[in-house]
Amino acid sequence: MPVPRVAAAERGATTIADRVVAKIAAQAAREAIGRVPEGGTSPHATVTVHHDIAHVRIILDLDYPSDIGGQCGAVRHRVTERVKALAGMEVPEVAVQVEQLHSVHSRAAQGRIR
Repeated sequence: MPVPRVAAAERGATTIADRVVAKIAAQAAREAIGRVPEGGTSPHATVTVHHDIAHVRIILDLDYPSDIGGQCGAVRHRVTERVKALAGMEVPEVAVQVEQLHSVHSRAAQGRIR
């Protein structure tokens, strides 16, 4: 006796853990800024998912001087795009927190004695 086929939508659900979405978001932030500033740390993300909607917070370091607003906008755009493409989740907002600015001039001055 053949087994009746069950429609794909009725077989179950796929759940993607918050930490997986956070890894996708952190990688997307790294892609958006291009490189981690010398002496800085890689972007870190925290994510809360509720009904396929991801609320994302990115913490990162940036070089100074730079277009901080432009870089934060690029991070928001890239994170939204990648989370939607890879996890299938909507991202209504990405909060970007710049933890530190790393100046080329301050790194050069560290080697001097005053």
